[in-house]
Amino acid sequence: MSDSLHIHKPDHGHAHGHSCCASKAAPSVVSLGKTPTDGARLSSFRIEAMDCPTEQTLIQNKLGKLEGVQQLEFNLINRVLGVTHDLPSDTPIIKAIESLGMQAEPLTGGQEKPAHNLPAPAKPWWPLALSGVTALAAEVIHFTSAAPNWIVALVALVSILSGGLGTYKKGWIALKNLNLNINALMSIAVTGAILIGQWPEAAMVMFLFTVAELIEAKSLDRARNAISGLMQMAPEQATVQQADGTWQVTEVKTIALGARVRVRPGERVGLDGEVVAGRSTIDQAPITGESLPVEKTVGDKVFAGTINQAGELEYTVTAAADQSTLARIIHAVEQAQGSRAPTQRFVDQFSKIYTPAVFALALAVAVIAPLFMGASWFDWIYRALVLLVVACPCALVISTPVTIVSGLAAAARRGILVKGGVYLEGGHKLDYLALDKTGTITHGKPMQTDYMLLDPTLETTVPALAVSLAVRSDHPVSRAIAEAAVDKELPQQTVDNFAALAGRGVRGDIGGRTYHLGNHRLVEDLGLCSPELEEKLFALEKQGKSVVLLLDDTKPLALFAVADTVKDSSREAIRQLHELGIKTMMLTGDNAHTAEAIAKQVGMDQARGDLLPEDKLQAIESLYAQGHRVGMVGDGINDAPALARSEIGFAMAAAGTDTAIETADVALMDDDLRKIPAFIRLSRQTSSILKQNIALALVIKAIFLGVTFAGFATMWMAVFADMGVSLLVVFNGLRLLRK
Repeated sequence: MSDSLHIHKPDHGHAHGHSCCASKAAPSVVSLGKTPTDGARLSSFRIEAMDCPTEQTLIQNKLGKLEGVQQLEFNLINRVLGVTHDLPSDTPIIKAIESLGMQAEPLTGGQEKPAHNLPAPAKPWWPLALSGVTALAAEVIHFTSAAPNWIVALVALVSILSGGLGTYKKGWIALKNLNLNINALMSIAVTGAILIGQWPEAAMVMFLFTVAELIEAKSLDRARNAISGLMQMAPEQATVQQADGTWQVTEVKTIALGARVRVRPGERVGLDGEVVAGRSTIDQAPITGESLPVEKTVGDKVFAGTINQAGELEYTVTAAADQSTLARIIHAVEQAQGSRAPTQRFVDQFSKIYTPAVFALALAVAVIAPLFMGASWFDWIYRALVLLVVACPCALVISTPVTIVSGLAAAARRGILVKGGVYLEGGHKLDYLALDKTGTITHGKPMQTDYMLLDPTLETTVPALAVSLAVRSDHPVSRAIAEAAVDKELPQQTVDNFAALAGRGVRGDIGGRTYHLGNHRLVEDLGLCSPELEEKLFALEKQGKSVVLLLDDTKPLALFAVADTVKDSSREAIRQLHELGIKTMMLTGDNAHTAEAIAKQVGMDQARGDLLPEDKLQAIESLYAQGHRVGMVGDGINDAPALARSEIGFAMAAAGTDTAIETADVALMDDDLRKIPAFIRLSRQTSSILKQNIALALVIKAIFLGVTFAGFATMWMAVFADMGVSLLVVFNGLRLLRK
């Protein structure tokens, strides 16, 4: 794979629009419309209480009023806020956040760690238990009329204060900042119920809401912790060779580049490196998603977090702990989690209009019927309070980020690195996939496939003659012939007067005679071609093979055919893509014969050969012109223009390659093309769940709104309707994490 792969995706006007994730997928960025200043700096804060759009809106409105604050970056998954400002210190920002009832912990580069890696502060359980017992007691006392109303009110008040003070505090802060979030709506509803004398119901509503919030928080933590298993893959210590030759267990974060590290059977590899001694098999599933262990020997790469299985290995460190392939994968997924997918952006905009509209509707319900139709104030105020609870957009807002985060984590577990929700959500729209050949469909390494002796009298000497010339050449075809003879242990003969013939082959004297090893053009130049030989050459070239011949000065002696062999996984991948209804086209710089032959082997729909990078780009453009939604798969700089023009660019075998991980839309961590149909299936499932969640949230709320207007809904039913559908969409989104 080319380390120079670097893709910048312009705005093509297709599904992804402007590709904010073309380099590193950024957190949700909010520009406050203020002119940037030269002295502006970025301050980062961890805010434990900031874990959903409710808190984001409060913080955005509050900091937006601070002079000097120019831009905000919200990463709700890690509970990190970035503030671009030109204030003399961070103090005004910290105080503004504290006024919202949240604590802001300033972060430096060395301090910053994902929130899901930090233990959550334990909360006492007894206040919630007391709230539940007293809420139930208030209901029973009221139902049985076993005590005066003031006793019912007192018991209910204990329930509300023990379980709902946090909600009231958040609600009051939201109202002070003119923000009608779920806490504000719930506080208004419970207070309204108290004012009209519905004490038991007010207590039960507050208790049920607090319990539902707790369950929802635990469910969201599961989504937030979806990649924490990856975090724990890399060990904290490794065995390092010291200057005096001894071995010592050392913290991996302190190990320098170039250090020699030993890993025993059963241990995890601590850092990225290159094997310098030993042979073993390694389970690379955490990085590449490969189900089978991979053989490793001297010269092979190893990755932090993978598991050494069979033998002892020694390797030299090639990347620091915070720059390992595993660390970059985790960083990329976290950044992708912070970015907004199209559905999420739609839902956020919708909720900004929806919530004030619902509040206005509730006011109208409370006032219009009693004032103009002589209806009972008590009944219609109660209906308005129920409406406030049931119509909250919490389920709608929370459904999309949970689903996207779960999908991104599920992809990472499969060795598929998706650089943002926009690509995960957009993958299901692809109907055409263009693929590079070398290194993508094929292994990218020529191998000898055919050998034909043309002079039977030289059966024992021809292979040795060919190898003696081949080992002197650095051409890939010559290397393939030389490698094919390694196992046969053929004796190499002395070659005198060796010469490379540009574009034709090589020549040398062996045992006083001159021999040539070259291509079809060399045979023509030497005047040694014949109709019979032409027929043999054409048959092999039609199969996409490169043919070289061994000749002396009088005749051809033997024929060798070399080809870049197809990966077994490529055939299966193309079959799966066709089952998904996606057409395929090969784009390669190799000749048309080779392109057609390889395409036929793997079952592709089209093949185009002899293409320059700009020709590949033109091929993508032509597919767009036909109305297709096109993805592109490649592994090198020559594929960059086509990768950039496609809706989704897939980079092959990104493990260990900085540029591919950082710049591709989707990076396959190994060279298995079957991960692309797996990605498309995951994208389709994600899209389906997003639609299901939005439909569930809207339909259930519409039904309960109708029941509320009809006068049949109660407040505790409204809580079940609101929080119940919230939990339903969260659990539905978490389905993506199932293996």
